[in-house]
Amino acid sequence: MDNNQLNSGSIDTLKKGDTLMVSARKVNGGKISLEFAEVIETSDRLVSALTILNKSDDRFSSRPRRSWVSAEPADASELFNVNFGDDGEWYDSEKGEMLDLDVLNPTYNGQRFRVQINETVEGTQWQIDNADVAAKRRGKGGDFITHNGEYIYSNGDVVLVNEGEEVTHTYLTPDTETIEIAEIAKAEPVEELNFL
Repeated sequence: MDNNQLNSGSIDTLKKGDTLMVSARKVNGGKISLEFAEVIETSDRLVSALTILNKSDDRFSSRPRRSWVSAEPADASELFNVNFGDDGEWYDSEKGEMLDLDVLNPTYNGQRFRVQINETVEGTQWQIDNADVAAKRRGKGGDFITHNGEYIYSNGDVVLVNEGEEVTHTYLTPDTETIEIAEIAKAEPVEELNFL
C-alpha cells in the first residue's frame, strides 16, 4: 500500500530530490488542481560560480519548482485516501477553495510522483502574452535567457517514476558568447598588476 501521509512534509524543510504534494484547489468543471513542489537536483548540469558565491541572496536560491495537475475529486480521493469531496476540509482563500495536504513523496502503485522540468521555446498563448513574467531570466528580475534568439519557457510536469529512478529533465542550451580554449592558450600574457 502507498504511504501518502497528510502533513508529513513542508515547503520549508523540502530537500533536493523530495517531492511535496502541497495543496488542492477547486477549479472549474468540478475538478481539483493538485499542487506539487520539488527542489530540482541539477548535479548533471554545470553549476554557476555566481550561484555558489551568492547562495545567501534570495535571488540566486534554489527554490522548489512547482507544477499543477487537474484531477477528478473521486479519483484523487481514492488514490490518496483524502476526502476531496465537497464535504472535505476545504477553506476559503484568495485563490478559491483550498485544502492543505503537505504529503511528502506521494506514491501510486509503488511509483513516486515527481516534478519534471521541460524547457521549450514554444510557449503557451498565456506564456507568450506574458513573456515578461513567464520567460526564463538570469536570476529574479535579470536579463532574459534565450535559445537561438527565442525566449525559453520552463514548464513543470508531474510524472510517475519507479523508486530510485531519476527524472529526465529537458534543458535548452542558452545563447552565450564562448571563448575557445585554444584562443585562451595563445593569448598574450598580461603584465603584473599592483593593486596597492
